Amino acid sequence: MQLDLVDVFVSGALSGNPLAVVRGGEALSDAQMQAFAAWIGLSETSFLLPPEAGADYRVRIFTPTRELPFAGHPTLGSAFAWLAAGGIPAQAGVVVQQCAIGLVEVRVEGTRLAFRAPPLQRSGPLEAQDRALALDLLGLEEGDVLDAAYLNNGPDWRLVRLASAEAVLAVVPAIKVPDETDLGVIGPRPDGGWELRAFFTKHGGVFTEDPVTGSFNAGVAQYLYATGLESGDYVAYQGRKVGADGRVYVSRDEAGVWIGGDVRMVSQGGALTL
Repeated sequence: MQLDLVDVFVSGALSGNPLAVVRGGEALSDAQMQAFAAWIGLSETSFLLPPEAGADYRVRIFTPTRELPFAGHPTLGSAFAWLAAGGIPAQAGVVVQQCAIGLVEVRVEGTRLAFRAPPLQRSGPLEAQDRALALDLLGLEEGDVLDAAYLNNGPDWRLVRLASAEAVLAVVPAIKVPDETDLGVIGPRPDGGWELRAFFTKHGGVFTEDPVTGSFNAGVAQYLYATGLESGDYVAYQGRKVGADGRVYVSRDEAGVWIGGDVRMVSQGGALTL
């Protein structure tokens, strides 16, 4: 087995969301995959596996506590690592990834990759109980919030929209949560684009901020286009509160909504023994 470390949605060196990519781990059990993801401690670890019909490769994605049916930065990072290891897609310039939600298309333009956002499995306004919980976990009052919505695209994201990027950066979330929670907050930047923060549950119920989050950005993009808050291409900024400086490049065309970012290889091909 070999281990690659890649940085996804970067704006410079070590500025994005790190991902561990394991290649050649077909013999690993579910428990071994989960144990390694917990040991390495990144927000996600991906395991590249032989594909089934219609895909260039198959991936399984684990957080330190659970397997995800889909996640954004592991999609771009896995495709980048697969290509860097010599993978040749069936269609030039397009990688087709198989994961638990189905096939995900990834466009490739040098070091910038973009995945087509999967359809939302649930959308619409948060129900009163979920809205109250979201505000409580983010330390917000009802008057702070412009909107709150479901954005389930595999991960069960809940979105809270605030009036400004400054308000987003001022949020002080809870330290621990009772259940698995995927919660994000957004606000417009004065210079254009959007400021995002996203939180998920780690070991022991610790509420952890993610550096840059592809699945949340995918849901946010679909929300912004559907509500008319965006109509063209835009850039999302994420990670400044946790020492990152991520950039997510969002566009849409007749094929769908595309979530793009630059990816860098940090370490390639280290031998891995489990």
